[in-house]
Amino acid sequence: MPMPAENMRSSQWNSLEPYAQLVRSLMPRAASVAVFDANAKLRWSNDSATWPELVTAVERSAQDATGDSANPGQLRVLEGDVPLYLCWLRDDDARELIAVVAIQCRANSDSDQRSFSFVHALIRPALECLRRELVSRHSIDFLSENLSARDRDLELVLAVSSRDGVRPGDDASALRVILENTVAHLGCALAALLVPEKSLVLFRMPDDKPADGRLLAQTHRHLLSLAQVRRDPLIMNRLAQNSAFGALPYKILSCSLRSAAARPIGIFALFRHESAADFTDRDARLVDVLSRKASMIIEASYDSMTGLLNRQAFEQRVGDLLARKEGAKSLAVLYVDVDQLHLVNENFGMHVGDLMLSMLADMMRRRLPPGAVLSRISGDRFAVAMPGSLEAALELATSWCEVAAQLAAVQGDERSRASLSIGVAELARDGGELTHALAAAETACKAAKDRGRNRAEAYLAADESVVRRFTDITIAASLRAAVADDRLRLDAQFILPLDAAHGHPPHFELLLRMIDDDGNTVGPDRFLSAANRYQLMPTIDRWVIDHALAQLQPHAGMIATSRAVFAINFSGQSLNDAEFADELIARIEASGLPPQSLCFELTESATIANLARAEVLMRRLRKLGCGVALDDFGTGLSSLAYLRQLPVSMLKIDGSFVRDILRDARSESLVQAVAQLARSMQMVTVAEYVETDPIRERIAALGVDYGQGFSIGRPVPLAEVLANLPAALDRVPRLTHEPAGDPAVSLH
Repeated sequence: MPMPAENMRSSQWNSLEPYAQLVRSLMPRAASVAVFDANAKLRWSNDSATWPELVTAVERSAQDATGDSANPGQLRVLEGDVPLYLCWLRDDDARELIAVVAIQCRANSDSDQRSFSFVHALIRPALECLRRELVSRHSIDFLSENLSARDRDLELVLAVSSRDGVRPGDDASALRVILENTVAHLGCALAALLVPEKSLVLFRMPDDKPADGRLLAQTHRHLLSLAQVRRDPLIMNRLAQNSAFGALPYKILSCSLRSAAARPIGIFALFRHESAADFTDRDARLVDVLSRKASMIIEASYDSMTGLLNRQAFEQRVGDLLARKEGAKSLAVLYVDVDQLHLVNENFGMHVGDLMLSMLADMMRRRLPPGAVLSRISGDRFAVAMPGSLEAALELATSWCEVAAQLAAVQGDERSRASLSIGVAELARDGGELTHALAAAETACKAAKDRGRNRAEAYLAADESVVRRFTDITIAASLRAAVADDRLRLDAQFILPLDAAHGHPPHFELLLRMIDDDGNTVGPDRFLSAANRYQLMPTIDRWVIDHALAQLQPHAGMIATSRAVFAINFSGQSLNDAEFADELIARIEASGLPPQSLCFELTESATIANLARAEVLMRRLRKLGCGVALDDFGTGLSSLAYLRQLPVSMLKIDGSFVRDILRDARSESLVQAVAQLARSMQMVTVAEYVETDPIRERIAALGVDYGQGFSIGRPVPLAEVLANLPAALDRVPRLTHEPAGDPAVSLH
């Protein structure tokens, strides 16, 4: 039964009819002419049907041609004495078979078969023209296919190099693009990226085919071993039965992934089914380029020491976690800080500190719950986002602290113990922001350090100390920016002499305000805690002193005439600065202001904490002619004996006693006692928080020298006070301008 000729023919085999006509003109007895390729596959025929016997004969002839390069062909006789002349066409080097021309003639009744050599000599010119045509077409098709393949290669490289659709820090999306495009472009059954030290395993299959789980299981160990010693891509198109990979019906192309320091970190492996085309050198070169791109992405997204995600990649992963509609309803964030790592580095060396970090990172990674994301966000700090409740996260954090306490990095005969402080906070799936949750967790982590270290604490709104820390964290950045951008302002609040008979000069206390990003005024109660916690006070103190003296200097004459005194605050943190005292004295002397017009305030608690340095600076200020005030007096826990050694000229009675003076007999007694003590030591007293006229009248009756508060005058911008100083001194009770914020706080 005849077989239909194939319709699937490439351009190389089209339009062969003229050559068939030429052959038939030279051989009138030719019944049909057919052209087969080197694999005995029918490519063209002038007959609509091809007999199976003919195909079988061509297949055998093609096999014979492979081992017989000297002959141009052979004659076979088909059933019914039908002569079949099989002519072999080879390439220009006469080595590779490119086609078999099968010429089937009508049976000769007189059985006089012409020899193959005779027929070949007869039609040789036509065959040579056909051969050259096929060689030329093959070259053109090969060139076209090669150019097309290179275009596809370029498209693939550009696709994985482009950031379209890939967000910054989104390593998973970028690597997924590489795998998806590689599978589609190179026709792979599986493409996989494996980086063991980073716990990274990504793979991709064609959408219409299931994954063969045996591939990675049976090959990854040996491929990783080969990647350690082999830098170039490895092609394995034939896997022997006794190979290290076992009996796998696949072809493998593997390329090592290397770090920026050329250290092997993993593999990029491609698999094709054994029936598919072989991997070529061109494929290997392309995969090498893609491997370098994948390595760059991995290096940019993972910490080099611990193999964990870096902060940018962590934030992107958590963003994806929040964006998913499915999954756990509640999420939690852990902020992990390694306790006193600097001591380990100082006592044992940086390499021991690095070893401890790696050990702790590995411990947390191995105990990470499903769906959680772990990152090293900075030197000795880690962050985790995990599905689950706050209670579950706190339990996990506590277990990490227990395990960490058992770890030790050994250096010689000594051991450096590990310790973790961990803060835990909730992360709302609906509208929650990672930065806020992470800041809350960091606050709880700092609370864990305050409460003894090697423990876990949860951020709870009811915990005032933790909430205070959280507020400080959020405002610290704004405060730094305000200082850098000069968005601070000095206000002045009048301090009224209560007994005109004593002739006390009027005072003004300079108060600091911050201007936020929206132009609103922020009082010191909002930012002073953060400034103290994050050691910003020395910078702020210098700003206050510089700007206060600069604003007062043009009015030096008027200030001297009015005998007005301006009180400037500075903090205990500045006392710890060895250069602060000399800088302050130098600024006062260079200002041109009468020293007696300046008074410097320091809180009682800061003075006691730095008693020796405070005493030295106070004596230098008094010797220069400046006043010295002790602020918040009465809140300290130390003995009053230190007053005998401090050259203080003014005591400011804390407002907590003054506020309750009308209804608390003990507060009244304390205020009276302080006033009498100060008078005996030749100091003047100031009562803070004088909010009402009855309070003002009462403290005056108790012997207090000055009053300060809303009943006397509200804070106004210093520039406004200086512009109207004479009138301000005459109309003190009518100074009612109040800036935004809380002017009742008298510390800067």
